[in-house]
Amino acid sequence: MQTMPAHAAHHDDREIETLQEFDATVSARGTLAGFRIQAVDLTDRTRELLATDTAGAVFLGCPMREDAAVKIRADGAMVFPPVPDLPFDPYRGLLYSPDGLFAGLDRGYEQTPDALAYAWFQQTKADGDIFASMLRSIHDDAVSDALDELLRGARVVGVMGGHAMARGTQAYAGAARLGRELTREGFTVATGGGPGAMEAANLGAYAAPHDDTMLTEALRLLAKEPMFTPSVTAWATAAFEVRARWPKGGGSIGIPTWFYGHEPPNAFAAHIAKYFANATREDGLLARCDAGVVFLPGAAGTVQEIFDNTTPNYYESRGEPTPMVLVDRAHWTQKLPAWPLLQALARERSMESRIALVDRIEEAPQALKRLGG
Repeated sequence: MQTMPAHAAHHDDREIETLQEFDATVSARGTLAGFRIQAVDLTDRTRELLATDTAGAVFLGCPMREDAAVKIRADGAMVFPPVPDLPFDPYRGLLYSPDGLFAGLDRGYEQTPDALAYAWFQQTKADGDIFASMLRSIHDDAVSDALDELLRGARVVGVMGGHAMARGTQAYAGAARLGRELTREGFTVATGGGPGAMEAANLGAYAAPHDDTMLTEALRLLAKEPMFTPSVTAWATAAFEVRARWPKGGGSIGIPTWFYGHEPPNAFAAHIAKYFANATREDGLLARCDAGVVFLPGAAGTVQEIFDNTTPNYYESRGEPTPMVLVDRAHWTQKLPAWPLLQALARERSMESRIALVDRIEEAPQALKRLGG
């Protein structure tokens, strides 16, 4: 059973991202010189800060008392103070969780950190404020850093597909079974983190440790709120009810964006890497799917993802081509004929043996394994 790689063991050992890591470093090393301390509340660590060498350290958004800040600046540390009145932390050390993004959902989705961050984004984008755009960039960079640390050593398979796929449909159930099977095979499922096909694949990963009846029951419960319109609150509440009834689900990744503010993140991805910049998000999602990508039927966004993924495979700019599996022959040869173009591009290149078209979603895991060698 695939568990997400442990966080603390893997990141750069000069980065401190929790109070526990701070305490352990101070007691084991007796110095913070050269360390990066990221979004840790140090208000109650004044004594340690006053007594410890912090030369060359960088403190990113760490609340602390003024006397501690004065002393560490005198040591030659750089202090980037927390930014007041922001609905998000630009220096965050870890990825988001569904509980964090949807905190306060019982008061309505509009009150959640997710919705407030989007409202801030809309406001500052309209202003064209350089400070706001800098904060968005710092935030997105911190998210990428946390995502890399989390995924180190994981075999990541992307599942791409549209947000329009409704709960309660056969297609949604199929995407959920796909996510479950990939997770049980030891892969880490990554999606665009939104509703529809993306939610279904994250739900399947969540269902992986449970018995097979759990997914059937969960699908039935979710079908009562098929779409995130008209009410994101009702749609998300149904997901949290499933999670409360079957806790301790399997881990997976969602990589959504505030660029599409109408599209909320789904609550089944254990770890959510949410970005302001959609271009960073799109490229980052595909670049991290080192064990391949499954493309479910979708529209313009999914077509774009197919060819965003094809380009580095064609030029081998990220190393060996990774597997690409397109699902639904009629969709990808007649309705939106991406497959013939993909085949034509792949001809006589090393990626030719890494692409497949299957008719049924049930065939996708086997095709992935075959292509991955």
